[in-house]
Amino acid sequence: MTLTRAQMDQMIDAHFGYEMRDDVEGVLATLAPDVVHDVVGWPAGPSNGRAAARAFYESLFADLSDGQVESRRRLYGDGFVVDESFWRGRAVGRPFGLDGRGRPLEFRLLHVLEFTEAGAIARENVWVDLAAIFAQLA
Repeated sequence: MTLTRAQMDQMIDAHFGYEMRDDVEGVLATLAPDVVHDVVGWPAGPSNGRAAARAFYESLFADLSDGQVESRRRLYGDGFVVDESFWRGRAVGRPFGLDGRGRPLEFRLLHVLEFTEAGAIARENVWVDLAAIFAQLA
């Protein structure tokens, strides 16, 4: 069975919604148990499984707050979506090793999300605009 665009959108929107609320358990519930989670450039590299993804989200939520994600464009394929988004919020910790000091921050994101047949996120690849982050926080 192939997921519809609406089904993939529903899962992505739920995933982003949990992220905006800093809800680790909610985010993890959108992921397949054996998810491959890969934030390109993250020092620990890709992780496998929900438990490993938890560490990333706990760190992320300690570093960034008041996040809002605006999806600008989505491209769909058989069981996957490419989502171009814009993130706005505050850098309260040390995102990407830079001292946030509670400053406003905004940057572009590119997600490539693959889904299981049941609709969970099986693989999440994320590219962030590190140049924009460095320009605002360095």
